[in-house]
Amino acid sequence: MVKRREVTNEVNIKSKRNFIKIMDISNHQLFLTVKDHSVSKETFKLYHDKEIDLVYTHPQPSEQNLPSYYESEDYISHTDGKRSLFEKVYHFIKSIALKNKLNLINSLQTSKGTLLDIGAGTGEFLSVAKKDSWQCVGVEPNKKAKDIALKKGVAFVENTSDLDDASIDVITMWHVLEHVPDVEKQIVELNRLLKPEGTILIAVPNFNSFDAKYYGAFWAAYDVPRHLWHFSKTAIQSLFKKEGLQLIKVLPMKFDSFYVSLLSEKYKSGRMNFLKAFYIGLKSNWVGNQKMEYSSHIYVIKNHKN
Repeated sequence: MVKRREVTNEVNIKSKRNFIKIMDISNHQLFLTVKDHSVSKETFKLYHDKEIDLVYTHPQPSEQNLPSYYESEDYISHTDGKRSLFEKVYHFIKSIALKNKLNLINSLQTSKGTLLDIGAGTGEFLSVAKKDSWQCVGVEPNKKAKDIALKKGVAFVENTSDLDDASIDVITMWHVLEHVPDVEKQIVELNRLLKPEGTILIAVPNFNSFDAKYYGAFWAAYDVPRHLWHFSKTAIQSLFKKEGLQLIKVLPMKFDSFYVSLLSEKYKSGRMNFLKAFYIGLKSNWVGNQKMEYSSHIYVIKNHKN
């Protein structure tokens, strides 16, 4: 155990150096200036690392201050609320998406084993997977969301460091990687946890999508400063390849264009223009089909350890 901890610390130090280099704004182009529309109303800048086509938020909140940016009744992934029509529609679509995610995982694995969901929120996905005979465990830092999940019978560990090496068959991060302060450190940890021939599924927004370009600074999926990183297909492939993990498939999340467009309309005009949002979401999926650049992607990443 001591030896593994020493190795991990060495890797973490190296990872931190890499991210200091990535976040050297003097070497990167200003991409956009974006407002935190949902919580603080503060303004943040986005910088573009063209080398790996990665955009990042600057300045990024300290580890101590970051939780305060999640303190909102409207932060929908941390609540099961169905107070408004928007929340009801969100949860209806989410129920369909959960089944699609489970079907995807079952198609990728020959047998059902241990599934780890990092950033499990209120536990809906783990609850669905558990009913389908997966051995499920989650990690969720938000106490409010975690308390809701516990009532559903979802099992948690405090940190992934509590889990053994090569102990997980499938790791999922549904719209979570963009929230992680040190992405390279996180990928090292994913690699440690994954079994030989295991699978990682990463879902993140895509700033190269039509709806991102159409809404610009009002694009809801920038969600600064909660979203610290903004990924492209090139960035995901590059970051995981560095740790010997292979991107084997990129899949669209077609519902996301409608949800994100609806929120973006609210940020842009002050009201939810359902018809306009539906049109932009539809067009984004059409353009996405032509250019293979959807509002959000699921990245299927395989571990081929011997």
